[in-house]
Amino acid sequence: MEAVAVFSFTASEADEISFQKGDMIKVTDMEDDSSWFTAEIQGKRGYVPENYISLLPHLWFVGRVSRQEAEQRLRWQASGAFLVRESESAPGEFSVSVSYGDMVEHFRVLEGAGQYCIWDESFCSLNRLVDFYRTHSIAVERVVYLRDPSGSVCVQKPRLAHAICDYTAPQTAHLRFLRGDIIDLLDCSSSLSWRGRCRGRVGVFPPEYVQPLYH
Repeated sequence: MEAVAVFSFTASEADEISFQKGDMIKVTDMEDDSSWFTAEIQGKRGYVPENYISLLPHLWFVGRVSRQEAEQRLRWQASGAFLVRESESAPGEFSVSVSYGDMVEHFRVLEGAGQYCIWDESFCSLNRLVDFYRTHSIAVERVVYLRDPSGSVCVQKPRLAHAICDYTAPQTAHLRFLRGDIIDLLDCSSSLSWRGRCRGRVGVFPPEYVQPLYH
């Protein structure tokens, strides 16, 4: 899964990785009983502290859910409805559970050298793998495109956002920030303009310039 650094971190052990606030981080393993994640940054692997990063939100990632529970969640969904879960049989790896309409199929995601694949195509992240199979059939014996499950989902309101590009404020009431900045969200109730705090300043900005962060 992808995450963004909320704070800078300097490694103190050989198996840890240093990073800067705003860096994008690929989390490869999450242990329930540990405050450290295994991650990859620019081809280097090691441990990062959980409380220094924030996982990017994806409703399709459900974490440590059993095969049976995945089938129960997808049983009445339309063909292509899916979720991504941590593998039961191979800790540290992932599985994609997909509704075929009349049944649920499970695809193991193979991982190696920082690449993820199900068939012949390889991707640098789970996000890109999912995006690919939204427009390419994940199944061989029938055509099945991934689609988000239907039904209401309770979504937590974000408190922080990660700037995905620079924003130069056209007016004094607007908030100026740079790509990689972390913004404190004060009001995100409007779909047209959010209000936040960054670098000691408060102002409004277009929400499409940021990626919300959930804890």
